[in-house]
Amino acid sequence: MKILKITSILVAVIIASGINSQLQSQELTGRDIVEKVYNLPTGEDQISNLTMTLINKSGKERIRKIKQFSKDMGDVEKSIMFFQSPADVKNTSFMSWTYDDESKSDDQWIYLPALKKTKRISSDSKSDYFMGSDFTYDDLGDRKLDDDTHELTGEETINGIDYYVVKSTPKDEEYMYTRTKTWIRKDNFIGLKKEFYDEDEELLKVLKIKMFEEISGFLVITSSEMENVQKNHRTTMVLSNVEVNTNISSSKFSERMMARGM
Repeated sequence: MKILKITSILVAVIIASGINSQLQSQELTGRDIVEKVYNLPTGEDQISNLTMTLINKSGKERIRKIKQFSKDMGDVEKSIMFFQSPADVKNTSFMSWTYDDESKSDDQWIYLPALKKTKRISSDSKSDYFMGSDFTYDDLGDRKLDDDTHELTGEETINGIDYYVVKSTPKDEEYMYTRTKTWIRKDNFIGLKKEFYDEDEELLKVLKIKMFEEISGFLVITSSEMENVQKNHRTTMVLSNVEVNTNISSSKFSERMMARGM
């Protein structure tokens, strides 16, 4: 399963497994490093509970409970999430299809129960923030490896762990971020954090990985945080009851299921 998402379904950017000593000894380019992150195994499917907490500059929290599913179908990876609480977002659902075809963009939909309508997320809306969180719709998708130029800019040791530092610059000058900077562990390719820079080259957001666990032989990120440093607003994501390789039905991932719910 090739995935570069922020957390499980949102896990995008930093999920990993081990790397052998032979690979460690090779000289890797920035692209090599990011490609290995893209191609690390994550299982054929996954089910989990997600607690999304929105924290404003005053420290006030809004907590959202979500059930989420993902499945690798070979040439496309599909994911769907169902909001369970609080009442103002209950029965909202979101679905994303990510294609292996480098020329094909992600498809995304959101179901709004108040309108009883499923809305397709247009390319013009990908920079919008998702459900009041610090993640955009684009963040929830799977960015293609060669959408960016990846440069290994250095190496750092943090708390005794060695990291590659990779700068990724989009080839599309109109893309919402001018660049990102990611710290990726040398031993297992789990990322420590990722910085996002806005159109003025100012630091906009920071993604931090707080915890990962081995589940059914796969390393799964179970706690992460995205902070918008310009707005002083944070979104935490905590996974629980994670199950891998459960043989989820392909029929789970459809507009009909979005409206029907779990």
